[in-house]
Amino acid sequence: MKHYILGLSMTAAALTMSFSSCSDFLNEPILGQQDMANYFTTEDECAKQVIGCYQGLACDDWWQIYKMYDAADMCTDDMWMGNTTQDPGDYYHLAHYSGNTVQAGNACQNFWQYRYKGILQCNIAIQKIPNVKFNDEALGKRYIAEAKFLRAFQYFDLVKNFGGVPLVEGLMMPDEVKGIQRASTADTYAFIEKDLLEAIPDLPLRSQYSSADLGRVTKGAAQGILAKVYLYQQKYKEAEAQLQAVIGSKEYKLLDNFGDVWSMDHNNSEESLFEIQTNGTMSYNLGERLSVVVGSRDDAGWSWGLPTSNLDKAFKDEGDSIREIWTILHHNQTYVPNDNTWNAGNPYIITPSKHKSARANMKLFIPIAKRPSPYDGPHINLNYRLLRYADVLLMYAEVENALGHDVEARGALNTVRKRVNLADVTSSGTALRDAIRKERRLELALEDNRLYDLRRWNDDNGKKAIENLMGPNGTFVHYNLVESTDPYETTNQNENSNKGYNFVNGRDELFPIPNSEIIMSDGSIKQNPGY
Repeated sequence: MKHYILGLSMTAAALTMSFSSCSDFLNEPILGQQDMANYFTTEDECAKQVIGCYQGLACDDWWQIYKMYDAADMCTDDMWMGNTTQDPGDYYHLAHYSGNTVQAGNACQNFWQYRYKGILQCNIAIQKIPNVKFNDEALGKRYIAEAKFLRAFQYFDLVKNFGGVPLVEGLMMPDEVKGIQRASTADTYAFIEKDLLEAIPDLPLRSQYSSADLGRVTKGAAQGILAKVYLYQQKYKEAEAQLQAVIGSKEYKLLDNFGDVWSMDHNNSEESLFEIQTNGTMSYNLGERLSVVVGSRDDAGWSWGLPTSNLDKAFKDEGDSIREIWTILHHNQTYVPNDNTWNAGNPYIITPSKHKSARANMKLFIPIAKRPSPYDGPHINLNYRLLRYADVLLMYAEVENALGHDVEARGALNTVRKRVNLADVTSSGTALRDAIRKERRLELALEDNRLYDLRRWNDDNGKKAIENLMGPNGTFVHYNLVESTDPYETTNQNENSNKGYNFVNGRDELFPIPNSEIIMSDGSIKQNPGY
């Protein structure tokens, strides 16, 4: 427990602080060890610590944080594990809801560990920066606000996966951590809310940053994440106020072309409220490699995380050809947007015997001409989108519908639909609610939103949406085992089509706490129910 909660092997006197280039505002060389007793005396040292807080969002490669983002979508109706040539290892125990507490917990262990490492970096900044005299007092307040936002974001990542978690607020030594217990889910959310509410007044608007600082946390990002925190708790009025502030700021807009949303040529676009910054410089490991992880094995990828035919069908049923082509790559596809490598004489290959669905993730696809060399490494300069304006509009639509304001809900919903040439939705009440839910699936597919939507939505029968999709009688399970005629999924059973069959209500609405954490805490951290 001590090692994982503290995140870094350290003493009060010495802390290894790494600061590396991710974006223009992170252009700092890697530093060695700094003596904590003599550090945090200048504005520059504070700036470097905040840079370390940003670096903690994704760490150095795919397996610390990105793996969990990928695995979360595997636990839904949108994505298979996908790779049918290799042992899936601990992916299986999450994606197929095996109920194996230890193995499923192992799949979560790195995510837990590195989220707490990132929280530690933020705690140090929040604790130490107020003691430094700044020439510009507003700059010192902004640094603290950035660290509070980043801490809140990482706790939000934890609570939506595990429920209530231990709340570590400062630079704590092993003897101080001993015996720590999980806070309740409500108290964890309250902690997150407090950090964000304290951060918002001292954060600039997007337009107030210089181009060199593009990618830093903005007031709009904090308001947008706070709105999502409120929405997850069904605090609709509170969420409404934050969403109205973001929309009313006029700082963000939808990009004209949906295909630009996940393009590396449009990192930090006007649609983006918050994204993980990347850098393709080969001397740093600060690019992303998730594009390789999810890519076709016939195209230098690993194929862990492939779209389902069920998701593909949802696009087709809606007549949503624009978002479909920018979300899902298909085996033998002769036209791949933005990459003329592929044509009738050289189709894109996703060999069905190697890939459960013979489909791949187009949002993270990197055109051949834009790939670094070597490609299989953390050097891809595609920022990972964590919150974008389309999500804000759809949250606003959901909130207004829940509050009985259907005119406003339809306006926000139809703004998103208009970009992809879909007809306006004219329904009200429950039918409008269902239309908004469907739109979230189509717009935000494969972006690490679906699982948490399914876990929080209540269906008309009183169950959570995830409980109606999964389990022996779940609609997604029934689709795959009885209804589907997909020629690839039905014939390739190296990943069993019964994904979700073993889902258990009351257990699988959360992931298990990593068993290692429980052991190292000497049992003070308790496991989630059912595991």
